Amino acid sequence: MNASLISPALRTELSELYRAEDRHYHGITHIVALLSLFDEYRSAFSDPEAVEAAIWFHDAIYDSRAKDNETRSADLARERLAGTVSAERLSRIARMIEATATHTIPEIEPEAARRDAALLLDMDLSILGTAPETFDAYEAAVRREYAWVEEPLWIAGRGAVLKTFLEREHIFHTDIFRDRLERQARENLRRSIDALKARSAR
Repeated sequence: MNASLISPALRTELSELYRAEDRHYHGITHIVALLSLFDEYRSAFSDPEAVEAAIWFHDAIYDSRAKDNETRSADLARERLAGTVSAERLSRIARMIEATATHTIPEIEPEAARRDAALLLDMDLSILGTAPETFDAYEAAVRREYAWVEEPLWIAGRGAVLKTFLEREHIFHTDIFRDRLERQARENLRRSIDALKARSAR
């Protein structure tokens, strides 16, 4: 097993960012959950250390009022990992981080790197396919992160986001997660959209 790209000092620095008080979902618990999935599927990755680094950095910068969190998180990765990995590898890590903005597979080479990115993106979206009570807690946590958004705007905006995922031919990119979570994810999304519609009708 190769050495982690995330040094103890860097892990401490990033952990502090994820423990900010305004992080109700995009916090350290989310990172720990992704690292658990990463450990479960580690053998499926061609460059597991790069994926681990992308996990640690992908939500490092998080401001619910901003539109460039993923870009800024990728920039932070470029800054903190510069000189420790090759430029090509660092570019792949940054592209994986940036891809979490849209959850579409980035155009990176080689093909094995795209497979790594696909599996990372599926892990990041795995919360969508969890048990209903876990999914509902996730939805409530995200709402708290956007507490500044007025309810009518939240209902419209969140409904549009959830509908975008539901309208995909496949929510998950890999067979691993389609088989594991696709059905439950679709049930959760439909139920959440219906709940939002019910709130808007009050």
